[in-house]
Amino acid sequence: MLKSWLSKNPCQLIATAAFVDLFILCISWEWFISPLRPGGSWLILKAIPLLFAIPGLWRGNVYTMQWASMLILLYITEGLVRILETGANFWMALLETTIGTIAFVCLLIYLKPIKARAKAAKKEQAQAEKQA
Repeated sequence: MLKSWLSKNPCQLIATAAFVDLFILCISWEWFISPLRPGGSWLILKAIPLLFAIPGLWRGNVYTMQWASMLILLYITEGLVRILETGANFWMALLETTIGTIAFVCLLIYLKPIKARAKAAKKEQAQAEKQA
């Protein structure tokens, strides 16, 4: 188990942890910390898309990381909109925005060299086809 943790990129680990944290935050926020209605609200369902990304992030699936980097922008946007509220909602929105931003930055840092290698390989392939 420890070996699998050590073989992971730190940005991959942080992004995965951020998605797990954001899932827990969304559930607790909308269920019992500060729901829109007493007893919870249907906004709890906003946490479900995060569950689909977590396994792929853990495995380092590039495709998952690409769409997860777009998905996380929805949570950052929600946090920025709800940061104007007062009380517990302000703190939850601030936490959501912070966690989302950390995840987004880590995903971009992880994906940048992969995209650069893919671009270089495509350029090399085009040059080889040109010479042939």
